[in-house]
Amino acid sequence: MTTPGTLPRLNAELLKEQPSLISTKTPGGVLPEKILQFGEGNFLRGFVDWMINGMNHKGLFEGSVVIVQPVAQGLVSKLNEQNGLYTLLLRGVQNGKVVEEQQVINSISRGINPYADFQGYLKCAHNPDLRFIVSNTTEAGIAFVASDRPTDQPPSSYPGKLTLLLLERYKAFKGDLSKGFVLLPCELIDRNGDNLKKTVLETASNWQMEPAFIEWIQKANIFTNTLVDRIVVGYPRGEAESLWKKAGYQDDLFDCAEVFHLWVIEAPTSVAAEFPLKEAGFNVVWTDNMKPYRDRKVRILNGAHTSSVFAAYLAGKNYVAEIMDDPLTFDYMKKAVHQEIIPTLTLPKEELEAFATAVFERFRNPFINHELLSISLNSVSKYKARVLPSLERYVEIYGEVPAHLSFGLASLIAFYHGTEIRGTALIGLRDGKEYNIKDDLAILKTFAELWSHCDGSPKAIAVLTDTILQQSGWWGRDLREIKGLSAAVTGYLISILKNGMVAALEQVEHAKKPA
Repeated sequence: MTTPGTLPRLNAELLKEQPSLISTKTPGGVLPEKILQFGEGNFLRGFVDWMINGMNHKGLFEGSVVIVQPVAQGLVSKLNEQNGLYTLLLRGVQNGKVVEEQQVINSISRGINPYADFQGYLKCAHNPDLRFIVSNTTEAGIAFVASDRPTDQPPSSYPGKLTLLLLERYKAFKGDLSKGFVLLPCELIDRNGDNLKKTVLETASNWQMEPAFIEWIQKANIFTNTLVDRIVVGYPRGEAESLWKKAGYQDDLFDCAEVFHLWVIEAPTSVAAEFPLKEAGFNVVWTDNMKPYRDRKVRILNGAHTSSVFAAYLAGKNYVAEIMDDPLTFDYMKKAVHQEIIPTLTLPKEELEAFATAVFERFRNPFINHELLSISLNSVSKYKARVLPSLERYVEIYGEVPAHLSFGLASLIAFYHGTEIRGTALIGLRDGKEYNIKDDLAILKTFAELWSHCDGSPKAIAVLTDTILQQSGWWGRDLREIKGLSAAVTGYLISILKNGMVAALEQVEHAKKPA
């Protein structure tokens, strides 16, 4: 922990002394608790709670957030020490200019640890003002846990905790259909609301809850599907003391994020009226079909990463910003996005290109050091989800294999070049120095076995490529069925191994066919 020195701590007392730290149009200062939030981590505080704060400051919502700590160990005690207050610093590039914005967020009323105060947690269900439930319990958080019991205080899973809260609500208001919740899960899984509803119903059924309650869950509550997009770096460990000194107070919950933000919410139009995020000026899309927006985000932003990370790393880069600063690697990424990914998507071209421009600005953010090795984790499944749909659609439209996306697949195979598994990592070599390749252990073992039997000849590389492409368990299909893909990937892989990654990239950028 950074030494606080003589600085006062950010809390309600400091706010009384320095009311200018915040500004709100809401009189009285105490707002009704309208939102229950599962998760007190950096992301929700740097995304959702910041938006609630913005709506309140414009007099559009006039509601506060109660935080529920979803696991036994967490930050709720620290949050309560600071009376729900914390500082958010937004830093990034916007319209070509570096932007820094800092503000104290005061949208959180209090925090509850259900492991220490389970009855206090259930009591929230009795609040007639409570309307929204937000969550970010990690991708693994929305899952049915058969070992949960209705007598647990609390159940281990998020769906278990939520089911008991819904039951308490149902009983408190005698099944009133107008007292249901709007649920806004922010977990990074496809159709998160549908999956949350499914796990809650499965939990209620497993606990043999009465049919009338199960019907109330379905009729009274709105489970929205959402897509969230913002990089939240979190606590600025290396510069906390200097930021405290500049602000004039100590803040152990200081949070940092990029300027860009996007929240896509698939919900009935009535929800948008209740939750006026757009009116407050936030980049929020209300829609009845979020798939095009999810495809845009996954295939442009994540696809740009996954199609470029292996080539860039083997070309000597370590961070995303280095890709953007090198004309060769940036040109490769830009062509992959604009020439091969955007043409396969359904939203208007102008909208897609504007999103891509914003993505490239985000990649240039000087305040975020995004490591390529971090992006490379579990890349087989990432390539399948983020890049393969664009490649397949491109072939359908144009009748030929896209050069950059297929080169990205060859680069993945080259990146996974190793014969020794040490612990949970396959060991690769770049310029004679080791790097760790992290993925499913069975996948790593397959790569290690194949590379150990490859003598580097064109014939052996073709066999290795075909064997990898036919792993339908990895890719969802036998990729050799895609006409021309095997030949293209084999050719690019031979070029990478023979000439080095930089020379192979130059071949692609000069539109030369693989050797």
